[in-house]
Amino acid sequence: MIEVKATTGPGTLAERSLAACLASLLELELDAIPTAGEAALLVVARQWLAERGLGLVAVAEPQEFAWAGPWIAQLIHEDGTDRYVIMFGIPSGVIFDPAGLSRDAPGRVQAGYVLAALEPPHPAPTLVPVAAGRVEAIFIAPQAGAPMCPLEEVRAIAGRGLEGDRYALGQGTFSIAGGRGNELTLIAGEVLDALALPDGRPLSGAEARRNLVTRGLDLNPLVGRRFRIGELELIGRRRCEPCAHLQRLTRPGVLRALVHRGGLRADLLNTGTLRVGDAITASEQF
Repeated sequence: MIEVKATTGPGTLAERSLAACLASLLELELDAIPTAGEAALLVVARQWLAERGLGLVAVAEPQEFAWAGPWIAQLIHEDGTDRYVIMFGIPSGVIFDPAGLSRDAPGRVQAGYVLAALEPPHPAPTLVPVAAGRVEAIFIAPQAGAPMCPLEEVRAIAGRGLEGDRYALGQGTFSIAGGRGNELTLIAGEVLDALALPDGRPLSGAEARRNLVTRGLDLNPLVGRRFRIGELELIGRRRCEPCAHLQRLTRPGVLRALVHRGGLRADLLNTGTLRVGDAITASEQF
């Protein structure tokens, strides 16, 4: 761990100190941490961390929490202001305060977070070859929870998503300013074909609620890579893991069946037209 100060600048002390805590634990420069409002920063930071195989686990009872390792605590002061610090030990105490405040104003622990790996450690990954594929279907929904509508082609807008889709309009369930990986979601048609659900019925592309159904390639190796779909260039951000929200909109068994098979979240690097049948090709470089 290094010590990165919460320097003066835009944003609240809470926002700056939380970013500094993350930078300290990850041993990065402060400007490497994504910026957002304090409430949004936790969401954006989790998206950014997920791209690196990491997550922030909320502590159920932070006032009593003890951990033989570093963790992040939100401290609330009598005047209502808050800041984030790094705690350590059993019992835990502050080992680093990015704000550099005196020990006379420790504050009350309001929340706690542990920086953790999403999966157990494995040997260093090797670059997996990616075969070429194609777009089998395109779907958009105008608002959160609305039925997915099939299209033959759609305009894809860098920094936003697919024209008319709830995420391009900022109306998706997980829409947030500064969010990453929501511009385009993909799922492999082969996964849908092989999916075994308790009721025995297949899951359609529309029910999967991804923008694209692909054919001919494994999507997981595209995490962290640039790839092309027709005239578009994209970057794979992280796996599009299933969630309880998707299961509520479909039926029991979807959550478990799609773990690590739920597809890919990607962002657009240029603007253009996306068409059914477009070829998908990937760079062999991360």
